[in-house]
Amino acid sequence: MSDPFGQISQFLLDLLTGWGLEAGLAAFLLKLLGAAAMGMLALFSTFLFIWGERKLLARIQIRLGPNRAGPFGIFQTVADFAKLVTKELIVPSGADHFVFLLAPILVVMSAVAVWAVVPFAPRFIGTDINVAVLYIVAVGSIGILGIMLAGWSSNNKFALLGAFRAAAQLVSYEVPMVLTLLIPTMLAGSMGTVSIVEAQRQMPFLILAPIPALLFFISSLAENGRAPFDLLEAESEIATGFNVEYGGLMFGMFFVAEFLHAFTIGALTTTLFLGGWLGPGVDRYPILGVVYFFGKSLLVWFTIIWVRMSLPRIRIDQMLAFNWKLLTPLALAAVIVFAVADKLAPGGVLGRTLVLLAGNALLAVGTLAGLWVHARASRRAATPPVGSTAPMRVNPS
Repeated sequence: MSDPFGQISQFLLDLLTGWGLEAGLAAFLLKLLGAAAMGMLALFSTFLFIWGERKLLARIQIRLGPNRAGPFGIFQTVADFAKLVTKELIVPSGADHFVFLLAPILVVMSAVAVWAVVPFAPRFIGTDINVAVLYIVAVGSIGILGIMLAGWSSNNKFALLGAFRAAAQLVSYEVPMVLTLLIPTMLAGSMGTVSIVEAQRQMPFLILAPIPALLFFISSLAENGRAPFDLLEAESEIATGFNVEYGGLMFGMFFVAEFLHAFTIGALTTTLFLGGWLGPGVDRYPILGVVYFFGKSLLVWFTIIWVRMSLPRIRIDQMLAFNWKLLTPLALAAVIVFAVADKLAPGGVLGRTLVLLAGNALLAVGTLAGLWVHARASRRAATPPVGSTAPMRVNPS
């Protein structure tokens, strides 16, 4: 089968039109059915992501992880879900009832809606629009809005402080993420995800633009609120933050969105920088595209878990300084360098690759030089002047 997904779609379209439906209505129903199936598959796959992450975290910490409920503890997430469903949904007195209930729905909807423009294989995509990158940015902002609404509507000072942190962190890290999204768009000459994947047939953008790929990965981690950027729910400071007043299923919806969004980062990184579903034999057997896509996405997802378990949480001021003083200027410089380098690059693959790699080297050298100058200035500021007396230390005993 050279095009199994196209043949299945055509079969279902012919089946609906054979029942007497008009072609336009049949196509609309197929789109609606596909969207519902995609949303349900994304939500139910979260059970596996949660179980897999808990097992990986346990192995990294030399533990067993879930191992009681079902084989290898695979039903532990199902038991946790049943516990959350059976709990009472309590709305605090003084809270904005409608907004309080709407916030977790917006967060989950944001995590699921991104998958509508992710291509899994040739001709296997929810909808192929020519502004898919802009759609991803817009839909991701809905999740940020949901977190802010959750903290604001809870009538709780700690939840409100968590919402303020959400505004400071998530909106800030959206800036370098959006800037780095411009680079694969420029290299592919399109904002459509299918066109971006097709543009990586000769060379994946990870090789052409490793620094923008790293910037996108770091800013996506912060935008998801994953460690070391999990300041939104710093339980030692603000009692889990924006979701402190939520319980039961509403509490679980926030974590469903978080765990699903972690794999979504892997899928977006795969699409934008790792060639998506491209791989050996995919043109002859398109079903291999699904294997390649999920294999690459799982590799990035594993890296996210690895980073979460390896790095400690940083302070809120350090996190914001890291964004505004390093990531954002570097992302702006990367956009300028790659725009110029792509115009100056010759038509061949080798020539274009060498020019773009030279642009990456220029960014790396400039960044290291800037960090060296900043570190030198910090050391000079911390060192007392020559001839001055160092402050005396008094022993408390």
